[in-house]
Amino acid sequence: MSTHPLPEPTPESTLRLREALLSARFTADGLLELLGAPAYSALARGETVPSLRATRAGGPLATLVQLFLLQRPVSRDRAVGALPHLEEALADGWLVPFEQEPAPASPSASVSVRATVDIRPYSGPEGQDWWIVSDLGCAVGGAGGAAGASRATGAEPVAPEDVVLGVGGASTTLAGITVRAPVDRVLDIGSGSGLQALHAAQHATRVTATDVNPRALRFTGLTLALSGAPEADLREGPLFEPVAGEPGYDLIVSNPPFVISPGARLTYRDGGMSGDDLCRTLVEESAAYLADGGYCQLLANWEHREGEDWRDRVSSWVPAGCDAWIVQREVQDVMQYVELWLRDAGDHLTDPAEYAARYEAWLDEFEKRGTKSIGFGWITLRATDAELPSVIAEDWPHPVEQPLGEVVRAHFDRQDFLRGTDDAALLTWHFQLGDQVVQEQVGLPGAEDPEHVVLRQHRGMRRATKVDTVGAGFAGVCDGSLPAGRILDAIAQLLGEDPVRLRDRTPEAIRLLVEQGFLLPVPEPA
Repeated sequence: MSTHPLPEPTPESTLRLREALLSARFTADGLLELLGAPAYSALARGETVPSLRATRAGGPLATLVQLFLLQRPVSRDRAVGALPHLEEALADGWLVPFEQEPAPASPSASVSVRATVDIRPYSGPEGQDWWIVSDLGCAVGGAGGAAGASRATGAEPVAPEDVVLGVGGASTTLAGITVRAPVDRVLDIGSGSGLQALHAAQHATRVTATDVNPRALRFTGLTLALSGAPEADLREGPLFEPVAGEPGYDLIVSNPPFVISPGARLTYRDGGMSGDDLCRTLVEESAAYLADGGYCQLLANWEHREGEDWRDRVSSWVPAGCDAWIVQREVQDVMQYVELWLRDAGDHLTDPAEYAARYEAWLDEFEKRGTKSIGFGWITLRATDAELPSVIAEDWPHPVEQPLGEVVRAHFDRQDFLRGTDDAALLTWHFQLGDQVVQEQVGLPGAEDPEHVVLRQHRGMRRATKVDTVGAGFAGVCDGSLPAGRILDAIAQLLGEDPVRLRDRTPEAIRLLVEQGFLLPVPEPA
């Protein structure tokens, strides 16, 4: 399949296009106001009918929505109303002429313009107005993907293996969990349309973005330029190969092609390695490219195999010299998984025999390795010189509150604290409740005493944990004013327990509450 050349704007023309988008309020807030929340949400799901209805009244913003999001051709007059420098946009390649078929009552065809790329408004973490540039059709083409959109709009088709996706749930999830702190060097592996590089450019001195697809690097450059971000160092190649031998990075992020599939049909999703080897390789090799204290954060799929605990399997990937926090967010059986990704490629719209053959090939691969289901989640590594690194793998399918970058950073800070504090020292520390932790008493109505007490977080990971009477009493008075040992002595006196025994058996429970963020160590008050 052929592809239309990507835009090649100058810095000056890019600035003028950005000003036009801002002037028309082609921003995340502007879209929400024009479309309304239901139509805005429908557009994110790839459904265009509500947005088409909402843009019938016209106007510059409606024109830009139809051009770049709904991928409909519009008349030149309407285009000029939204893009005063229309000829420049045509010369740069953002738009191309489009000749519509003449209506029955019209003697000739009307000349319109259509977009060559998807430009999607995106709100930065501090309310910045950004735009993510990607291939047409990947957000609104449905299961037909870019080819489906091409048939609808007249755009030249993009070879499926070269498609570059725009903003999606996976990319925003990774952006939300990434630790954000001023750093020198950031590496984005598999940059795609450039969302992670765009975020990184806000807090890093230098950003390097790599991808095996040269079109993806072009899109990353367009996203950064149109959003007014500094340029990144763009390099073609797989995994760490483009940066081999370079100094360590303070942050490595990757939304890799993690789909576990037979072969590598689609560059944006299929890693081309056997099973979950691509994600394993990313994790295992990351330590060699991290600076002291640096983070590596990625999304991943991993196999659940017969006779293996997935926690042991994925934890074994963690390289020496790294702490790790592995969070499984979802699990699908192999048939659900295969059906999901066959639909993603539009294979369910092909010949039934071809669809069945691909389904069989996928199941054959899983059966060969004894794979029963597939897990999806986050992996965060942090370079450490600790003698005994902390590796935690947990299943957490429950709702969380994004962004979680600060929660991730605080998790590793608490691991440092617990690792460096023995039980005797732990009781000399002062603690306070984490942000928005509440206590719930659970029991039958009218009962004199609750069956159990639950501590629940209303922020971050939104964890809940059962505690006994001592744990509830201890957490309830932790305001940072008293050391843990004195609080336990007071509880022992109230309950008529031996304070020495209570001091001996309680540190384990305190450690768990600290590890999960219910209690936070604080310096002794002056």
